[in-house]
Amino acid sequence: MEAYLDQALASLEEQSFPNLEIICINDGSTDGSSAIMRAHAARDARIRIIDRENQGYGASCNLGIEEASGDYLAILEPDDWIERGMFADLLELADSLAVPVDVAKSAYWRVFERAGETIKVPCAYKQRVKPDMQPFRVADQPELLLHHPSIWSAIYRLEWLREKGIRFREVPGAGWVDNPFLVETLCQTDAIAYLDHAYYCYREDTAEKALAFAHRNPLLPLERWCDMVEILERLGVRDESVWRAQNLRGITYSCTAIEASGLDHPGLRDKIVEVFSAMDPALVMDDAHIKPAEKRLFATLLGLPEPQISAIGYLPELAKQALYRLRTAGPRFTWLSIVDYVKRKRARVGS
Repeated sequence: MEAYLDQALASLEEQSFPNLEIICINDGSTDGSSAIMRAHAARDARIRIIDRENQGYGASCNLGIEEASGDYLAILEPDDWIERGMFADLLELADSLAVPVDVAKSAYWRVFERAGETIKVPCAYKQRVKPDMQPFRVADQPELLLHHPSIWSAIYRLEWLREKGIRFREVPGAGWVDNPFLVETLCQTDAIAYLDHAYYCYREDTAEKALAFAHRNPLLPLERWCDMVEILERLGVRDESVWRAQNLRGITYSCTAIEASGLDHPGLRDKIVEVFSAMDPALVMDDAHIKPAEKRLFATLLGLPEPQISAIGYLPELAKQALYRLRTAGPRFTWLSIVDYVKRKRARVGS
């Protein structure tokens, strides 16, 4: 994180909305991060540093929630940065509406480093979130639940977070605790506002690094998925659109774990069966977003009759996704993504 921290802090200092309280949680860093924070704090009085022993991402975010004193709270991870107008524009959107906005959300940039070049492409929900009115419920725009949690591409009304008792799971490391926080926030309000402009610049791992992580920790994403189900049930969420999004996330996480570690990895089969058992089979089988092979896996592991489906029926969905990626990310990045996919597939066949 040390290599990117200066850029992250500078992006906060340069925000066009100046009235900021910048809380830096030094979560037991052992590199040069502390010195970088202190250098910035010495020249910007808005920066306050809290030093402590390492307790993980969730505990650090919770400390920030407790220590913050402003109207809205935002999260910036130390290896990312934000473009200059993010806070000003989201606050202007929130202030323009007749009711208090609990979550003001925006699109974000996916950032990839390739051979010394920085490539920025829009996130997977840009141009897909189109509310008829603002603010809105997430059940009316479930696209926000279909992709990366991206909890940092938003600002949250601090009083509302505290009233609802919304906090992060506290587990070692990062722990994928952004997943439960996503549904804990978006499913507890009918006052979400959205701006289809990308500000937050999220450095994304390559597919190879993501698979390597999944190989080391295949059960972790599935455990957080189960946490999400627990939250949805506690909140009494019945909206079909929300559960379809949750199903797709669970199936995606399960297939990634199988790709990375194999179904015979200790405990993985049982965990996936637990995940699949929490889903409504009817919703899974008629969901156009779920691939035929994934539906067959679902049926096989749950002992259900083999679904009578053809890969040809999935082609319209595949074509729609390809056209969207071409339109939003451009032909070059789309081609690079295809090359990466082919490489991974060949590696699996050869292993």
